[in-house]
Amino acid sequence: MRGRHRFAGWLSHPGRPALSIPDGSAEPGERGSVPSEKRDQASATRDQVAEQRDDAEDQRNHVAQQRDDAEDQRDQGSVQRDKADDHRNRVADERDQAGEQRDQTADDRDQVAEQRDQAGDERDQAGDERDQAAERRDQAGDDRDTIARQRDVASAARDQTGDERDRAGERRDQAADKRDRAAENAEASASAVISRAALNRSALSRQEAAADRSRASQDRGAGASERTEAESDRITALADRGAAASERTEAELDRNAALADRGASAKDRERSSHDGLTGTYLRGPGSVGLDREIAKARRTQQPLTLAFVDVDGLKAINDSRGHAAGDRVLLGVANALRAMLRSHDLIIRYGGDEFACVIAGLNAADATKRLDLVNAALAAAAESASVTVGVAELQPNDSIEDLLAKADAALYRERPEPRRTSP
Repeated sequence: MRGRHRFAGWLSHPGRPALSIPDGSAEPGERGSVPSEKRDQASATRDQVAEQRDDAEDQRNHVAQQRDDAEDQRDQGSVQRDKADDHRNRVADERDQAGEQRDQTADDRDQVAEQRDQAGDERDQAGDERDQAAERRDQAGDDRDTIARQRDVASAARDQTGDERDRAGERRDQAADKRDRAAENAEASASAVISRAALNRSALSRQEAAADRSRASQDRGAGASERTEAESDRITALADRGAAASERTEAELDRNAALADRGASAKDRERSSHDGLTGTYLRGPGSVGLDREIAKARRTQQPLTLAFVDVDGLKAINDSRGHAAGDRVLLGVANALRAMLRSHDLIIRYGGDEFACVIAGLNAADATKRLDLVNAALAAAAESASVTVGVAELQPNDSIEDLLAKADAALYRERPEPRRTSP
């Protein structure tokens, strides 16, 4: 019945050719001449045509359904691609933000290092000034010692002069004594005539002897004063030398402090360029190194490969086993990369759970062979982990942005399922 109704509808559809179907009407005189077998055959033909049309309609509906399903799948794929693009954009923003924070930290550490270097320079200058002051004090001590020696010589000369004057005074006293005895003898003799001139000479000799003794006493006093001043000069010179030694000690302390400041500034600079946990380069200094390696590869016409290494499931490790375990996994990945790569290959902590490896002199295939060993090493480690790697080889016209984008795209191709980020 379904086929007959469809056949009837097809007959009534405008624009379709009408079938010539005998309806039993004929000219008078021919009404009973059409056999019943022909009518049955025509009816069977109509039913067959209707069923064929139904089958064709079902096939068209099936094709339409397949087209709708394909369209739905394309729409679903487009939605997934949009979600993946959104995820990549979020991850890129997070990476940029983390890179900016690390760059700011590096700038702060560089500033601290510069301040320490400046403090070291100031301490070195203070040490030089103290050394100069010590030299001046030593010179002053030497000058005072020289003056003390000169005073000692002058004192000795005055003492010698005093001794000579004392001897001259004694001689004059002896001569005066002789004259006095002669005068006394003359006075004892009644017949002797005392010469006034002899008496005057005796008195004059005694006065000269007294003057000689006075001058000798003054000379000895001056010599004692000279010796006292010489001793004071020696004491002052000793104090100057002690002060000079103290200045030199302080200068040495200043230089040691300056050396410590420079060592601390060197450590600050290292911390400003290296990640504190893994010891790898931070994103900012690492990007400078990548730019330098690209220029070198083009200059030497050697291959250069950039690999993005993503730690699998780090968020889940942090959530389930704690951030200390996550830190151990990150350190293990960094150590595995250092072990499998060469000492001059750059390893950069590019994001929270991602490293960038700059492998100079190797093409993508050779670099991949080395990086494949990382997962084997991580599987055997105490803190088991795994990584996903995306590799891109530098092409002649690639900029640093092009190379980074290609390596990032390769990483996402290796990880088809976009990971969920924390809300």
